[in-house]
Amino acid sequence: MTVPTGDQTPGLGVLHLGVGHLFHFSIRNFTAIFGSIKNNHMNIPEGLKYTKDHEWIKIEGNKATIGITEFAQGELGDIVYVDISTVGQEVNEHEVFGTVEAVKTVSDLFMPISGKVLEVNKALDGSPEKVNSDPYGEGWMIKMEIKNPGDASKLLNASQYKELIGK
Repeated sequence: MTVPTGDQTPGLGVLHLGVGHLFHFSIRNFTAIFGSIKNNHMNIPEGLKYTKDHEWIKIEGNKATIGITEFAQGELGDIVYVDISTVGQEVNEHEVFGTVEAVKTVSDLFMPISGKVLEVNKALDGSPEKVNSDPYGEGWMIKMEIKNPGDASKLLNASQYKELIGK
C-alpha cells in the first residue's frame, strides 16, 4: 500500500508505521490524508514570506533567515533531529537544503529562493524541539545570501499563506 504523493516534489518525507513499513509523503499530502491541526490561533507573522511547502523566509537586504512554519511543525509533530549539511553551498530554489526528522516522519527542507547557505542554527543540534516551541524565533534553520532578490516576489505573503492552509 502506498500513500499518493503526486509528483514526489517539495515537502517529500517518509512516514514510519512500525518496523519495516515506510510511506513517502509530502506535508501537503500528509494534511490531506491525516487531517490538519485544529488551531484557530495559529501564528502566521506578517512581514515574512512563505512557500507552498511550508517554509518561511525573513528577508533583510540580500540576506535571509529560513525555517518551517508553525503549521508545518504541527503537522510533523515532535521534531527530534534537524540535518543540514549545505553550509557554504549554493542551493537553487526548490532544491533540498536539509531534512527535519520528527518522531515518525522525515521530511525534506526546500530552499524558497536560490542562494548560498551561510549559517545553520547550531542550537538545533542539542535542542531540535525549538522548531516546535518557537518556529519563527529560536527554531530558525539557516541563514543565507540571496542570489536574486527579485525571486522573493514569487513567494506568498501572510494572507496568501493563511488561505493556502485554510486559516
